[in-house]
Amino acid sequence: MKIHYDGWKPESQKLREALCTLGNGYFASRGAAEEAGADATHYPGTYLAGGFNRAKTEVAGKELENEDFVNFPNWLPLSFKAEGGEWLDLQQQEVLSFAQTLHLDKGVLERDIRIKDQQGRITHLHSRRLVSMAHKHMAGLHWQLTPENWSGRLTIRTALDGRVENKGVDRYSELESRHLRPLLTQQPQADSLLLLVETRQSRIRMAQAARTRLYRGAEEITPLRQLQQQEGYIEQLLEVAVSEGQCLTVEKILALYTSRDQAISETTLEACKDIQRCGRFAQLLEFHLRAWERLWRRSSIRLQNGPDTERMLHLHIFHLLQTTSYHTIGLDVGVPSRGLHGEAYRGHIFWDELYIFPFLNYRFPEITRSLLLYRYRRLDEARYAARQEGQRGAMFPWQSGSNGREESQVMHLNPESGNWLPDTTHLQRHVNAAIAYNIWSYYCITADRQFLSQYGAELFLSIAQYWSSKASWNEQRQRFEICQVVGPDEYHTEYPEGHPLKTPGQQALSNNAYTNVMAAWVMQRATDVLQALEISRRQELMHELDITQKELERWQQIASRMYVPYLDPKAGILSQFEGYELLEEFPWEAYRQKYSNIARLDRILEKEGLSINRYKASKQADVLMLFYLFTEQQLREIFQQLGYGFSPDCIHNNIVYYTERTSHGSTLSRLVFSWVLARYDQQKSWKNFEQVLVSDFCDIQGGTTPEGIHLGAMAGSVDLVQRCYCGLEVENNLLHVTPSLPASMPEVQMRVQYRGHWLRLQINQQQLSICLEEGHTTELEVVVMGTKQLLRQGQACVVMTSSKGTDEEKELE
Repeated sequence: MKIHYDGWKPESQKLREALCTLGNGYFASRGAAEEAGADATHYPGTYLAGGFNRAKTEVAGKELENEDFVNFPNWLPLSFKAEGGEWLDLQQQEVLSFAQTLHLDKGVLERDIRIKDQQGRITHLHSRRLVSMAHKHMAGLHWQLTPENWSGRLTIRTALDGRVENKGVDRYSELESRHLRPLLTQQPQADSLLLLVETRQSRIRMAQAARTRLYRGAEEITPLRQLQQQEGYIEQLLEVAVSEGQCLTVEKILALYTSRDQAISETTLEACKDIQRCGRFAQLLEFHLRAWERLWRRSSIRLQNGPDTERMLHLHIFHLLQTTSYHTIGLDVGVPSRGLHGEAYRGHIFWDELYIFPFLNYRFPEITRSLLLYRYRRLDEARYAARQEGQRGAMFPWQSGSNGREESQVMHLNPESGNWLPDTTHLQRHVNAAIAYNIWSYYCITADRQFLSQYGAELFLSIAQYWSSKASWNEQRQRFEICQVVGPDEYHTEYPEGHPLKTPGQQALSNNAYTNVMAAWVMQRATDVLQALEISRRQELMHELDITQKELERWQQIASRMYVPYLDPKAGILSQFEGYELLEEFPWEAYRQKYSNIARLDRILEKEGLSINRYKASKQADVLMLFYLFTEQQLREIFQQLGYGFSPDCIHNNIVYYTERTSHGSTLSRLVFSWVLARYDQQKSWKNFEQVLVSDFCDIQGGTTPEGIHLGAMAGSVDLVQRCYCGLEVENNLLHVTPSLPASMPEVQMRVQYRGHWLRLQINQQQLSICLEEGHTTELEVVVMGTKQLLRQGQACVVMTSSKGTDEEKELE
């Protein structure tokens, strides 16, 4: 499993750097060349999980405060030059050969280059890099330098650079980018460097200690060392004699600690201790490989439809595990929507957990549990936000960072026009429903009653209180409604001028269908949450949260009387929001001919002096999110309880209607469309799935991936295979497996965990084999193709998925 690049392509480097990021859930470093600094071609970046800092900037006459995902000191700097020559620079020297390989199975980045300097000296460099998955504070570089046609003196430069700024996103260039304050540079040992910095506002201290040694074979050699330093930067120059054809090995080992770490005395002491105790790169690599082997044993999904699809799927799993690993457990962090791979969206946590947690739930539920606690710890801030809006309960922010306040921008830059515009995306209250959905999904898959009792129920019920408070009764309709929200679409943030529902001072929209249905679902599930608790805990929570019997009755009323707008009630086509039918149809074909890419119609139209709010045009799936999150049976139950009719045709009719009116300006959109199309048009589903698979690898949005990968889409593509195509779902307290593989996916093999049991699944076009490998009990009841099956440990249950054959059970070989 690897991603391989041949040839030196400066214009592609920032994309490659994002895709070749190495991390371990605690910190990550982009795949920038060791010798390169930040410029038009390269952008080194090292990011700490939860590493935020706030800074103020005056923009368009307003003082804006943004919380950024800090680019911490660059530990990579390593370069060389021959005597009398220039430092390694692929943009200035002749590149004779270039190859770069990301080993997904090993978590190792490899580079192999041959360069000729201006004096005609040819040098071969083979490098390897890792960010340890075994020891979260450690990373390492391994160079093998071979002079091919020369001998003489060689100088190695190794450094730690704390002068870095946040410059990874062009549209943030007008905002304050300096987040680090240098505190200390030091040479603790002859072969070591130490750098200590602190974030300017959040006061996070980070210590980096790096040890650089040279070897010929197994023998360490002693070079001449010269120390140079300035504020925030420290380097060593190592001079040594080399001979033609003889390999010189350079090893740089890093230890990184922060003031947020547990079980430490002081950051610099810990970092220096680790590099003194650490062995050579090979030892660090050995433990690192073992850790990755354990991760892949749980995570691998094998596909028999060509290597490219499986490779892209494993690339997505790889980056998910680098952002959320076992090292994430116990950290007070959420999941940044762009991973630990760049500065886009400032490392904030949105609703992408909705797409990420399903993969973790079935393989690493311990990680999901820890990430849900990120929300729990910010419950008081969410309650304060609700009170400020005049509501009860908890109102979580659309963008969350360090302490859970709303981090969405007040103004945002349209790079197409250069204009700064008001930003009202913070009104996407559906993030609250997403958090509740994640809690309930985690509980259904794990049966973790301790989590639900101690944390999850309080979160869930506090969100239910918010929706109860937010919903208002419409006497004329005899239904509840929710006003002043923005839906997942994001294009539509207010009613256009002249719209009959446009009122002075009104923000956002009324009765977004997705938001209203999700709020009703929260009310419907709140009863189940309460029933799952032991009586004493239920009483405690109702007392602590001041949930009266009268309020429970209101919840039941909302659960059965929430208003859902329709465009065509007979066909079951939902209206994205109230008043949507009065918008203009968008001239799609004219704009496709005018612009090569119309994914971001909002930016294009604003540049033209128009507003996207006028048109029936969506950035991404909105109404269709309902068909992504719920099965047909679940939706039937939700709508029947609300008093609305529902039939399978409703799903198809909505898909057809909104497919024609969506620009897919988000990587998540193709994912949702692929999912909802799976049962109706497998060919179109597969086409969308293929686009999701390559969306970051090919940077189909034209420049966004270099700023950070799209973790929600990556994780969602994996979940699309496991839950949509393979048909995993928990209903009525049982795991259901009802596969429907596309013709382009002949076979899938994977392991999943369900309530403490490990199951191995092998699914093809004819049959499904499911085996209980191990677990807390030796038997487990599941539903396979609609029929209950009792699995016994060590036995495989084989069920025909086509009309041919009969059910059978056989011993596991």
